[in-house]
Amino acid sequence: MAKKTKLVATTKTDFIKVLKENVGIEMTNDQAKEVYDVFTTILKDTVVSEKKLSLNGVGTFKVTNRKARNGINPKTRAVIKIKASKSVGFKPAPVFKKEL
Repeated sequence: MAKKTKLVATTKTDFIKVLKENVGIEMTNDQAKEVYDVFTTILKDTVVSEKKLSLNGVGTFKVTNRKARNGINPKTRAVIKIKASKSVGFKPAPVFKKEL
C-alpha cells in the first residue's frame, strides 16, 4: 500500500495553495480564499456563540472559562490578581491524537 501524502500548510497562503492542488476541481485563488474565509468564519462564529464545533477525525473546538486567580509578576515578584477570562479549547479526536 502506498504511503499517504501529507498535506502541510503553515500559513493562509500555503493552505490556499494546498487546497487548490488537492480539491479535485479547478479553482481560482479567489475561490480558494473564499472557501478558507467561510471555513474560518464558521469556526469563529460557532465558538463565539459558545457552541462546540466537532470536526470528525480532527477534534472539537469550544469555549473554556478560566477562573480568576492570583499570579506573580516575574519582574517584581509581586502578587497580582488575574481576572476571569474565556479562551478557546481544542481537544483532538482519538484518530488525530494517535497520529501525533
